[in-house]
Amino acid sequence: MIIETERLILKQMTKNDFNSLKSLLQDKDVMYAYEHAFSDEECETWFNNQLNRYKEKGYGLLGVFLKENNTFIGQAGITKQNVNNNIVDEIGYLIKKEYWKNGYAIECAKALKQYGFNTLNLNKMYSIIRDNNIASQNIAIRNNMKKTITIVKHYYNIDMPHYVYCITKDEFLKERN
Repeated sequence: MIIETERLILKQMTKNDFNSLKSLLQDKDVMYAYEHAFSDEECETWFNNQLNRYKEKGYGLLGVFLKENNTFIGQAGITKQNVNNNIVDEIGYLIKKEYWKNGYAIECAKALKQYGFNTLNLNKMYSIIRDNNIASQNIAIRNNMKKTITIVKHYYNIDMPHYVYCITKDEFLKERN
């Protein structure tokens, strides 16, 4: 699975990408929505979960690489998430801090939305965003998603409110016309 945008390539990660992913997941600024940078063990579990998603589902969180020099700058993809006991397809992304404010997250989110609707033939796509993550909320809005509900996730012994944004395939088709 490879998704190409104007400036980026999103592709399945391999064992060669683990150290780059680890540096992303261990940056406390990048991981602020999780309330902590990941330990070595959490990074390994996260990475192995992605490899298993590729095998089981055919998609998951992909490595994000700059086209110009193949530099790993983050990860983005579509994953299955639980929202009020319903399993939904979520667009998610993490970009290395030194690449923030360059439009890479919205470029990934839009490409993943197209991939989800056009290739995976999904009927709805979601983004589940921490209530204090204004940058990602703005990306969801720019991706023509609408805030539908608020949920609370309990993670790392903390109750974390999240906004759930959604777009349907019909809305996606209308925005293209």
